[in-house]
Amino acid sequence: MHIVVLVKPTPDIEKVRFDVERGVVDRSSAELEINPLDLYAIEIAVRIKEKLGGTVTAISMAPPHGEKALRDAIARGVDRAILLTDRRFAGADTLATSYTLASAIKKLGHFDLIVCGEKSVDGDTGQVGPEVAEHLGIPHASYVVEVKEVEKDRIVVVSDLGNAYYLLKLKLPALISVTKEVAIPRKPKFKDVLRARKAMIEVWRADDLKDIIDLNRIGLMGSPTRVVKAYYAFEKGREGIVVKGEEGIRKFIELLKAEGVLR
Repeated sequence: MHIVVLVKPTPDIEKVRFDVERGVVDRSSAELEINPLDLYAIEIAVRIKEKLGGTVTAISMAPPHGEKALRDAIARGVDRAILLTDRRFAGADTLATSYTLASAIKKLGHFDLIVCGEKSVDGDTGQVGPEVAEHLGIPHASYVVEVKEVEKDRIVVVSDLGNAYYLLKLKLPALISVTKEVAIPRKPKFKDVLRARKAMIEVWRADDLKDIIDLNRIGLMGSPTRVVKAYYAFEKGREGIVVKGEEGIRKFIELLKAEGVLR
């Protein structure tokens, strides 16, 4: 079985800078790591491989330094890693991103299952996975909390859609986007980390997909979504009040009453 897992390298949200003028995240301002929810996708993909046999291929669209995230994926059990990186991919919204990823999957050839995290911590849309499936014309299930059965021609999953749990049976090839409940990600062993450091990361550029891809549908050019305005939201500080003695306590109680905290 050939399983494709979509891995998005995301910046540390606490450290990353935002380009307010262009309305985009400056991904070079912080180290890129695997999107936390994609760790669950990697884990379930590797578990299926261990049960049925086959290979797991990780695909990521990111700047060159996104390679680190793919090496982490290899340390966690991925067999092959492909980095899609090209200036022409930059500025892509979810539609252009999903189109590029789907084109890369087409170039791969045969696949049985695609697994991805339900969303990324920097975009938080949850759109890319289902859009990839639509580009490829395959069935898909979102918010998967459990994989109940996997066979050569079908997969049975449980999806949590908020109001109820749904038992879904999908004919393969298919795509599933998974939540944290689906599995507990394994911690890489030291020997696997060392092996991943030496592993080859394949790099595909736009020209490598030229027989499949429409260059007008990638990157900023292929993105109908535009950021109209961007700004930083700063937390407003609070003043501290220090009270001393009985008189201070009395005034403090009066202040609480004035604020409606005490009656």
